[in-house]
Amino acid sequence: MHYHHSMKKTPRHAAAAVLLSAACLAPFAGAQAATQAPRRGVESSPSASPQQAQPAPRASSEIARAESSAKLFYGVLLGELSVGRGSAGDGYALLLDAARQTGDARLYQRATEIALQARSGDSALLSARAWVTAQPESREANRFVLQILVALNRIEESAAPLRKELEFARSDSLILTYAAIPVLYARASDKNQARAVVEQALAGELQSPANPAQGAAAWVAVGRMRLAAGDSTGTLEAAQRAQALEPTAEGPAILALELLDPKNPLAEPIVRKYLEGKPTPPLRMAYASALLENQRGAEAMQQVLAITEQTPDFADAWLLLGNLQLQDDQPDRAEASVRRYLSLVDAEVATAAPDASSAGASAQQAPARRRVLDQAYLLMAQIAEKRGDLPAVESWLDKVESPQALLNVQMRRASVLARQGKLEDGRRLIRAVPARTPADARLKLMAEVQLLRDNDRRQDVYDLLAQASAQNPTDPDLLYDQAMAAERLDRIEDAERLLREVIRLRPDYHHAYNALGFSLADRNVRLPEAKQLIQKALEFVPDDPFINDSLGWVEFRLGNRAEARRILEKAYTAKPDAEIAAHLGEVLWTAGDKDRARAVWREGRSLNPDNETLEQTLKRLGVRP
Repeated sequence: MHYHHSMKKTPRHAAAAVLLSAACLAPFAGAQAATQAPRRGVESSPSASPQQAQPAPRASSEIARAESSAKLFYGVLLGELSVGRGSAGDGYALLLDAARQTGDARLYQRATEIALQARSGDSALLSARAWVTAQPESREANRFVLQILVALNRIEESAAPLRKELEFARSDSLILTYAAIPVLYARASDKNQARAVVEQALAGELQSPANPAQGAAAWVAVGRMRLAAGDSTGTLEAAQRAQALEPTAEGPAILALELLDPKNPLAEPIVRKYLEGKPTPPLRMAYASALLENQRGAEAMQQVLAITEQTPDFADAWLLLGNLQLQDDQPDRAEASVRRYLSLVDAEVATAAPDASSAGASAQQAPARRRVLDQAYLLMAQIAEKRGDLPAVESWLDKVESPQALLNVQMRRASVLARQGKLEDGRRLIRAVPARTPADARLKLMAEVQLLRDNDRRQDVYDLLAQASAQNPTDPDLLYDQAMAAERLDRIEDAERLLREVIRLRPDYHHAYNALGFSLADRNVRLPEAKQLIQKALEFVPDDPFINDSLGWVEFRLGNRAEARRILEKAYTAKPDAEIAAHLGEVLWTAGDKDRARAVWREGRSLNPDNETLEQTLKRLGVRP
């Protein structure tokens, strides 16, 4: 009963024991048959002599082997039972002993797995190395040794099994093996040592690749190791070498995307060269996202439009396009794009599902797709709110199901309440959303700030941000937002003090340089300093149209009208925007090109009829475009 009970408690171990016992008992069964057959012959032959009735000498050796097999079977079974009872150490020892006796790969692997499950890395390494010694041609055994060494952070010792793994892979999957190396070493604590080991192992392929595809894959693997070690220069070199070997390969472009930053101007040409061929839509989307992170919205829009033209069935591009169009105050186009996204998702689900009735259930079972769908519903709610269609807002919000989207849903509902004169109710709605982490609390704060901004509650915005900044005095984002709120209240000294504090805390915070420089230029004071600050911002983001707008404006204030016009024309072409239109129009107007100025202002008004800068400019100049 006790044995039976133990096997029930550990069905997985029991199954393993049964399989192993079957293997161990096979020779024992053969030995029994060999010893029993002569006895049956003796009984059927009365004339047989006693000498003839004795077992043959061969049978004696088989009995010995059977006894050994029985002991082995007992050891394996006892080992599994020990593991089942919680004595992993005893079970490991018994199974490793059985593995050494038989040379069976399954027993070596089982002993290694028991040690790993017991979090005994040294024991796991011992059994894996014993397996390699017994079966030096086993790729599986070598992989166990390699993975365990990396997990134990014995990186230097991993060099030999890594080279051996590459030798094993040469016949079938070398490129896939190269791709797996950075993933394997991701857990290494000493990233530089890991990089050195990998580069040494791949040295031959890097210098003399067997073919361009393998050479490019090797350089991408090295690039990823360098990236993990914080060597951006070395990563860039690896991406360049990989692309030189195989210009159409995706790996070098993906690597370069991770370096995309004004500080690495040579990374973007790698991406652009790849895009000249036949890029995959996901990579072009990744490039668009990187452009957005670098405040290059107009260029991001171009990339997304290229996807929708070249691959119109790529659903995610339509959703991003709708988002960008809504930011550009194009609600009609945004709605068309989001509806296109929703129709493509519906078609995708219907195709994947066996029938229409299960299509909805299929969509519900994909959490990632569900969250993206919820983004689409929130966009549609925002579009409906812009049109003042409050019932439609609620209808779209009712479709949102992801708990992660709760704050966005409540933010939209709060905005609707504010439109109905219930701003404080809206604020309470946002504040009631649970905040499980500091990041959640930050999102709630910014949602309330945005609600107040949308309703022109400038003092409340400043007070809320000042309170948050007092609690987090070294947070540059909060300080920057507080500075912008101070400027809207015409608290110029406070704004300048806060922006200089942001620059002190984060010397690469280009928004602060631009904001302070533009503030000085707009007030027509300390213009040389204003130009210096704006040029500093452009060192971080050279092509940003809004910062170039600031530079054009300060040139205009300095009296450099031709240069101001050139810069502002370029900025407006890159990003048609009402505020840039206001500045460009004024430069054109003062230069005597009044027809062109009126045309630019009219276009700016069509882009954003409520832009404060444009309206103030027209009023100050007494112009009706």
